[in-house]
Amino acid sequence: MGLLIAAAALPAVSTSSQASPFTEPEPAVATQSLETAGEVGPSADRGQYSVTSWAEMLKLKYGSRTYSYSTTGTGPIRWPFPTVVPISSGFGGRAAPCYGCSSYHQGLDLTPGAGAPIYAIADGTVVLHEEGGGFGNHVIIEHVVNGQRIRSLYAHMQWGSSPLQQGDQVGVGDFIGLVGATGQVTGAHLHFELEVDGEKIDPYAWLKQNAS
Repeated sequence: MGLLIAAAALPAVSTSSQASPFTEPEPAVATQSLETAGEVGPSADRGQYSVTSWAEMLKLKYGSRTYSYSTTGTGPIRWPFPTVVPISSGFGGRAAPCYGCSSYHQGLDLTPGAGAPIYAIADGTVVLHEEGGGFGNHVIIEHVVNGQRIRSLYAHMQWGSSPLQQGDQVGVGDFIGLVGATGQVTGAHLHFELEVDGEKIDPYAWLKQNAS
């Protein structure tokens, strides 16, 4: 006896393009449209812009300071050099010139050139002479000026160039050492500081007012 299977019991094979129920549906593609309302502004013109270099930015921020002065090289209070020399950095905020250098400068940087002799600004007593650290070869002298106790610092001198020792008495204009580049520096200069009653003051302003 043959086995008869009703055609209705067999699943129909579809030849249409519809997807199989076992096939994942194609993801829907999101579309986005951007509409602008109102008038469109004019496009940017390269001629409307200018480029400022980093050096120019520093000059704009710090270059407005002027350090002009005059000196006779004589008198009871003097500048550290008997003639006018360039000043590269003043007292106060600045862009730090090197890694480890301060962004708030507590002294005055004078740049007469490597090897230039440095002189005492007034009579006084040497309270410190060290060769090492961030100041390199440096000397501190204590003075009494107009009843005030003032300390002057002379830093970054050439190694071995200062004959001074703690306790030495110095007169105004006496030799301190030679301009160098010892310690934390970017080049040869004298870093000069003034301290009044334990507080750092602007050496340029004080010298302009008191030195001849």
